[in-house]
Amino acid sequence: MPNGFHEVSFPLSIALETTGGPERRTDITQLSNGRENRNARWRDSRRRYDAGSGMRSRDDLMKLIAFFEARHGSLYGFRFKDPLDFSSASFGNSIASSDQIIGTGDGTMTVFQLSKTYSDVGGSAKRTIDKPISGSVVIAVDGVDVLSPDISINDAKGEVTFVTAPITNAIITAGYEFEVPVRFDIERLDFNLSAFNAGQIPSVPLVEIKP
Repeated sequence: MPNGFHEVSFPLSIALETTGGPERRTDITQLSNGRENRNARWRDSRRRYDAGSGMRSRDDLMKLIAFFEARHGSLYGFRFKDPLDFSSASFGNSIASSDQIIGTGDGTMTVFQLSKTYSDVGGSAKRTIDKPISGSVVIAVDGVDVLSPDISINDAKGEVTFVTAPITNAIITAGYEFEVPVRFDIERLDFNLSAFNAGQIPSVPLVEIKP
């Protein structure tokens, strides 16, 4: 990560009810003939969430305050488990070593980055996975599972390192669960306990950070 990052996870009890998802930026220019030009400002999407919607009790408020203080507000990033998109497998399915193609061997390369591809008949987008959940990653080469000590996983960077480089044209696949590197997108928490007890939920925005 470019700045400070703590390898700790946002409280799961709050994260499970959080709202949010991917954001993209596109410049759209209207032309005189009624058509338009569209150009992507960002190569990749960026996730945004609102953790306020996940708070249901005073205990949740206290957990959030403690977590915010420990991160020094927006100074340090942290891990966040997206309640909908947290696995290499399709939603509701168990992970498998064949879930995602992460590379092709060339006989020399030993380090491969975890990634996830989103696709349909019209196109696709590839997402780098930097924060896999420790112990969840399973790897295969040409359909055959590869286990330790033949590989090692860097859970802080999402890198898979082989002791021996996969042969040329070998397909490397992976399955895993993962979290999103984020930070608080506010400089202060502003709670009114009476309003909270009356059902008014505060906004606590989180934004994805890139390595």
